Amino acid sequence: MPNIDLILGSDHGRTRSVRTEPTQRRSTQRLDALLDAAAAIVDELGFERLTTQMVAERAGASIGTVYRYFPDRVAVLYALRERSVRRYRERLAEALDSAELAAWWDVVDCALDVCADLYRTEPGFTVIHAAPREASELDGEPEIAHRIAKVFAQDFGIVEDAEVRHRLGVALELGAALIHRAFERDAAGDERYLAESRRVVRDYLDQELSARIAASPAA
Repeated sequence: MPNIDLILGSDHGRTRSVRTEPTQRRSTQRLDALLDAAAAIVDELGFERLTTQMVAERAGASIGTVYRYFPDRVAVLYALRERSVRRYRERLAEALDSAELAAWWDVVDCALDVCADLYRTEPGFTVIHAAPREASELDGEPEIAHRIAKVFAQDFGIVEDAEVRHRLGVALELGAALIHRAFERDAAGDERYLAESRRVVRDYLDQELSARIAASPAA
């Protein structure tokens, strides 16, 4: 199975926060327009100030149209986060599919680089840091940790178990927090914090997973 499938999984297109699932192209475009409007507001004012009325006005839609899809502002934010997560996975899958992955840290570097790039290019992406992480039903670890653990297992022979998923979850949380801070400090991303996100994550995983990494074929 290629990396793109490991990262996207079988449910990457699922949307859970939308009240009415769009079934036609026009409805899908209307939903995207509402989320685009919400993303612009989040970037300008912050997610705390977003309201459904603001979304309607920015999108040029009626408030009734907003409520057709979202019961309240919280649902709008969750849907925006779901879209951002989906686009992150899509971009990461593309990056891994085209990259030469010589070692396990190349996968982690890709994950961090794509996150930083989306802070620069994806409107409203900051909302991913404001809502609870998507956790796996299996063990409560971040879903992305499960997916990257599968890449580790397939490409580098690192056994995918609860300990690996836990350590990846911790490492990616550390990296995400530093990346978020980098863009709080500088709209273009504070390079010192971005560099530290890589160093901290790699050092942590080197220390915590050294036995498994040493035993892998890529070691």
